[in-house]
Amino acid sequence: MKRKLLFSSLLIAVTSASALAQQEGDTAMLRKIRDEGLNHSKVMETAFYLTDVAGPRLAGSPGLKRAQDWAVNQLKTWGLVNAAREPWGKFGKGWEVQKNYAAITVPYYHAIIAIPKAWTPGTNGEVSGDVVLLKIDTVADFDQYKGKLAGKIVMFESTMKLPEGTRPDLTRYTDEELDKMENATRPPAGGARNAVNRRMSAFMRLRALRNATYEFLEQEHVALVLSQARGTDGTVFTTNGASYADTAKSVPPELETSGEDYQRIQRLVKAGIPVKMEADIKTQFFTGDLQGYDVVAEIPGTDKKLKDQLVIIGGHLDSWHAATGATDNAAGSAVMMETMRILKAINFKPKRTLRICLWSSEEQGLFGSRFYVLNHFGDPKTMELKPGQAKVSAYYNLDNGTGKIRGIYLQGDSAARPIFKQWLAGFKDLGAGTVTISNTGGTDHLSFDAVGIPGFQFIQDPMDYGTRTHHSNQDTYDRLSE
Repeated sequence: MKRKLLFSSLLIAVTSASALAQQEGDTAMLRKIRDEGLNHSKVMETAFYLTDVAGPRLAGSPGLKRAQDWAVNQLKTWGLVNAAREPWGKFGKGWEVQKNYAAITVPYYHAIIAIPKAWTPGTNGEVSGDVVLLKIDTVADFDQYKGKLAGKIVMFESTMKLPEGTRPDLTRYTDEELDKMENATRPPAGGARNAVNRRMSAFMRLRALRNATYEFLEQEHVALVLSQARGTDGTVFTTNGASYADTAKSVPPELETSGEDYQRIQRLVKAGIPVKMEADIKTQFFTGDLQGYDVVAEIPGTDKKLKDQLVIIGGHLDSWHAATGATDNAAGSAVMMETMRILKAINFKPKRTLRICLWSSEEQGLFGSRFYVLNHFGDPKTMELKPGQAKVSAYYNLDNGTGKIRGIYLQGDSAARPIFKQWLAGFKDLGAGTVTISNTGGTDHLSFDAVGIPGFQFIQDPMDYGTRTHHSNQDTYDRLSE
């Protein structure tokens, strides 16, 4: 059996406990951790409850609250203390899909693969209409469509080509790739920063045109908008179609459509063949509680001098809505919960307090971890730090899918290299040992780095995270590698 999530849990248990220093008794402790993690694991059971049972966990949604409530109760059952849903500040509206059906009816019947974009409204019952292909490059292009779109199902002309599948979906790091990581040096910051600025400028221009376009379509009373999703072979990578803010403007209903279905409809319309569709989409907004919440729990420290210090582990619990967020990031959350369970099960008595945090609204901008850090440790904008900041030894994050841990990113912290090389020595037989000076971004360790707390993310085998599961309708329990 390829025990990737099991192995991840026991490795992080050791890292969190700092149990691999060369001291008497450490070998016995490592044996206990490995035995509990590999032979008595609950990680797949935890993942089942966070995915199949809780359902999609979009920020602010009932599914996320179900998962958070279950996690709090489970952590309490395992003996952790101070387990709670902790509010971090205002987020906005919750949202979920309650019905989703769409099909071509002319020139023949074909049910399409399509997912409502997050925070978009439903169709208010079944709608049917002609499909109209729009070509909008500037706001001046609106004029040719004024007064012609009411009740229509509209789509945008797409030049996106479907990839031809020349690369495998599922990959693992080769020895050569890991060696390259190990021997990496820090990249120059200036060029990367300039590239980011250029991309941001282009993005802002596109977003302004998109906002104006959707305002125009709302005014024209279109019945439904189709957009082409990234992905092939029925995989749909989802996004949001509107803001979650409680003050957000209304937008038309929108379906993110599989590439194959979208291209078929476009070819027919461009050939002058009439296409009609029907759809029935029901979504619901939730505005009763606009707060965001994180799950927190602890194993208290036992050393009189060190118990007020913290080692924090975590990952984000929220997901996108097209599936059940298994690899992004029930996997990381389940591993971190299993880490704490292992340490309680073997009656480990940490010197420092060990805290687990399962974040929310990571997908919208790391909000759960950013505001947690702001509330507890300091403001990264002013670098006005709170007393608690100095008490955190490190933060460890897991958020790169179901792949096996192969090592750790140092985030430029060269002083930590010998520590991690020593800790990872006990896991070379399971494939972990790479320590790279390189940075990795895009997830919650950055919130801690921003206020001077060492934050780390682990190197994981890619598997099919980028090609199939990340933010997609394929991100289900079945994609987890135990």
